[in-house]
Amino acid sequence: MSYEIYAIKYAHLQRNASGNFLGGDPHDGPMPLDYFVWLVRGEGREIVVDTGFNVAVAAKRGRKITLPVEEGLRRMAVEPAAVKDVVITHLHYDHVGNFELFPHAMFHLQDLEMQYATGRYMTVEGMRHAFEVDDVVGMVRRVYAGRVHFHDGDAELAPGVTLHHVGGHTMGLQIVRVATRRGWVVLASDASHFYANMEQARPYPIIYNLGDMVDGWERARSLAESPAHVIPGHDPLVMERYPAPAPALQGIVVRLD
Repeated sequence: MSYEIYAIKYAHLQRNASGNFLGGDPHDGPMPLDYFVWLVRGEGREIVVDTGFNVAVAAKRGRKITLPVEEGLRRMAVEPAAVKDVVITHLHYDHVGNFELFPHAMFHLQDLEMQYATGRYMTVEGMRHAFEVDDVVGMVRRVYAGRVHFHDGDAELAPGVTLHHVGGHTMGLQIVRVATRRGWVVLASDASHFYANMEQARPYPIIYNLGDMVDGWERARSLAESPAHVIPGHDPLVMERYPAPAPALQGIVVRLD
């Protein structure tokens, strides 16, 4: 089996590198973030990985939406309402939301992530800051509607598409391994925001467990065909290192397989 993978950029944040590393130097220069959702297509399936934030959350958090998530998917000939499976790597505001776009989807989430987002650690402002309560409540509502499939560790979503719990950034962070024409590709999501986090062993500063974050880099590499097959969650270099699937999608979508 073989799948295609696309990174679809929906938002951007301009900031300095000091915000992207634990103990970052305030004198560091610019190092912006891109925000993506990912599309896995093949074997008669279309799987969306993460769902992004909407205009209201962008305004609240000072982020710039470059193309709404639904428009990015439609440019890839995907109607969000027809999507049957959505993987949520974790419940931070930039990875979950836009529930109304996916009225028929089953959401795939780690047990530990729901425990984290609804448990004792959310009484600490520094740990809940990256969560939006409406998104967490929205996921709980979908639990009660029978539309959340919980996973306890590693799991096969489909032949050639597997989920792997790594934690670190959050308690229940999961990464996605996909069989492609060039071998196994790992969507690391926020196991490593940037190539530099894992390549230079410099952790991103939002952390549940630092040891698990460090181990997660190695786990991602071990699951991938090579270290170059690991795709970080927010690095603008992704848009430079991979090609657009069509000229009209330049700067919007790149193909990762």
